[in-house]
Amino acid sequence: MNEAKFKDWGFPVGRMFLAAGPCSAESEEQILETARALAGHDVGFMRAGIWKPRTRPGSFEGVGLKGLAWMDRARTETGLKIGTEVAEPAHVEACLEYDVDILWIGARTSTNPFSVQAIADVLKGTDVPVLVKNPMTADIGLWVGAIERLANAGLTKIGAIHRGFASTMEMRYRNAPNWKMPIELNRHMPEIPLICDPSHICGKADLIHTIAQEAMDLLFDGLMVEVHPDPPSALSDAAQQLTPAQLISMVDSLELSREESDSPVFTDRLGRLRESVDELDGQLLELLGQRMDIVAEMGRLKAAQSVSTLQPHRWQEIVDDRVEKGRGLELSEGFVLQVMQSIHEEAIRRQEADRVEGAE
Repeated sequence: MNEAKFKDWGFPVGRMFLAAGPCSAESEEQILETARALAGHDVGFMRAGIWKPRTRPGSFEGVGLKGLAWMDRARTETGLKIGTEVAEPAHVEACLEYDVDILWIGARTSTNPFSVQAIADVLKGTDVPVLVKNPMTADIGLWVGAIERLANAGLTKIGAIHRGFASTMEMRYRNAPNWKMPIELNRHMPEIPLICDPSHICGKADLIHTIAQEAMDLLFDGLMVEVHPDPPSALSDAAQQLTPAQLISMVDSLELSREESDSPVFTDRLGRLRESVDELDGQLLELLGQRMDIVAEMGRLKAAQSVSTLQPHRWQEIVDDRVEKGRGLELSEGFVLQVMQSIHEEAIRRQEADRVEGAE
């Protein structure tokens, strides 16, 4: 965790930046009970959904404005900062009236540049911290673009929340973690605090510790976790909420990683291993370049005979062969498929580009 990223935010930061609270504000009693249980445990702010955009109408869609009054009272009583999700300008305006300490833009909203821009326009001239959840789809451009729209509006306290990505594949998690996306965001914007939302990634309370620990291993700056005093009775996302006591226990059990070590022996050994990796990467790139030269020649042969660029049967042969070879090298099928698909896409692109060039 890099505490410097939160320097001017005015939030308490203990072992990590921690946001916690119910998926939805349901009653004043529920909000106050949660706030009292979280106070004094290095919670940066208490979160609660006021407006809940649901996939289908008819389910609980939030209590609306009165929920902000409940949270305001919880802040006054416990000293906790408060935050909620905003999806349209009217939400922002209501939150500004209640002086809500932090806002975040949800995954459904960050997918739509028009919605993000409308929110950014209302926030112009304010200094409220805003977090941006990743879009539903794994599109780094949309995520970066949403953050840039807020920055262009003059906001300086901007962070990102990784909450996983929608997927049609069967998996143990509600949303695919797809860690390469937040890692890539951090590469583009290293100054932006990066927070993990394990509740929405997991969808189940008993999986949250695993994802939270993985986020810490990947040097995330903090967590946003859904907490409810009585999870089974929650009106939304009951299965993924912890009790306050479970949250505190989980956070205390997390092992925090650091980017560097003070050990000269470790540093020397790691440096040598990195040199080996750099050398192998160079060899890999040279081999890929040679492969693409051969692919280009194959493309010219195909074009001369009016043969299609894509050869489905040949592609299936390659996949089957490379996956089998990968097993012998202890490489997972998913990894081998991902690598070969990227290589195949570049090969198709190269051959199509040569066809267009040859036709001009």
